[in-house]
Amino acid sequence: MALSPEERAAWVGLHLTPGIGPGRFARLVQHFGSARAAWQAPIRELQAAGLPENVVEALTQTRKRVHPEKLLEQWAKQGIRVVLQEDPEYPPRLRHIPQAPPVLYVQGQWLPEDDWAVAVVGTRKATAYGRRVAEDVAQFLARHRVTVVSGLARGIDGVAHRAALDAGGRTLAVLAHGPDRIYPPEHRRLARRIVERGALISDYPPGTRPEAPHFPARNRLISGLSLAVVVVEAGERSGALITAAFAADQGREVFAVPGPIYAAQSQGTLRLIQQGAHLLRTPEDLAQALNLSLLPQQQEARRRLPQEPLERLLWEHLQEPTHIDDLCERTGLSSPQVSALLTLMELKGLVRQVASMTYVAVG
Repeated sequence: MALSPEERAAWVGLHLTPGIGPGRFARLVQHFGSARAAWQAPIRELQAAGLPENVVEALTQTRKRVHPEKLLEQWAKQGIRVVLQEDPEYPPRLRHIPQAPPVLYVQGQWLPEDDWAVAVVGTRKATAYGRRVAEDVAQFLARHRVTVVSGLARGIDGVAHRAALDAGGRTLAVLAHGPDRIYPPEHRRLARRIVERGALISDYPPGTRPEAPHFPARNRLISGLSLAVVVVEAGERSGALITAAFAADQGREVFAVPGPIYAAQSQGTLRLIQQGAHLLRTPEDLAQALNLSLLPQQQEARRRLPQEPLERLLWEHLQEPTHIDDLCERTGLSSPQVSALLTLMELKGLVRQVASMTYVAVG
């Protein structure tokens, strides 16, 4: 059921309140039954809901100075769409990560085929070798109808976005600032190209400036949108390593490109390989690991066969690897029913088998 305009405005109002992050947002909506009720709640009820005094004060001040309805109209004129976690178009893979953002600000268009996405990330101080690898990987993914996700930064990120676009593919740029502000400024033209064949995505509202703490935080969205993360080059303290860590926590595959052992840009990727990341020798390694040869059939099946209630029931119980016997016990379905559903869901790319009779949701 579509949310009312008043409820949508309340989601935005709460999201704009300092101190209300994803966890607190979810608790408020659960406590009051809706974002609108939480947004309009008297101070005493907010206190009774367990909201700290400083956040109650912040919400009170936000309600006085912010008019979400007008902001929604203003952003729409700028071509910025507000996508809520309850909206059907909210990226399903992102919906189930820890601390999923309740509100996204989007320029461009997120499409169902972007479910099949791989992040290509790395250092801003890329070498000629790193640039070549990022270009080859991104073009390979684009030719296989896989969306390339990155962070619009200098270096590897920019190369990956451009290569995907040049190959006729789609790409998503996850921003550490509002979608109306492009950083670095020399990537403005690239950002316009991305809007035409993909999207700029941020959980920071329009007007938010690029600040240092925002960049590590947004990396969870880069990995969250992706099936896997490829780290091309990374120094010892590269932000790409943060993306890889988020990917591992989210159950995504992590690939790292080896490089010269004495090069600063190789230290992070070599450490990832040492810690168990997949060593990426050629882009074809991705095709094998992610079963990209089945992608056209999976995409076509996803379009033809919408997700049914029983599929949704199983999918909700597969957020971690689960044996068929456990699924039967938890859902009350028979073993033949579960087996048949899992076969269909695997074809549609909704689940994958990770061990004998053990499956996990994709996304």
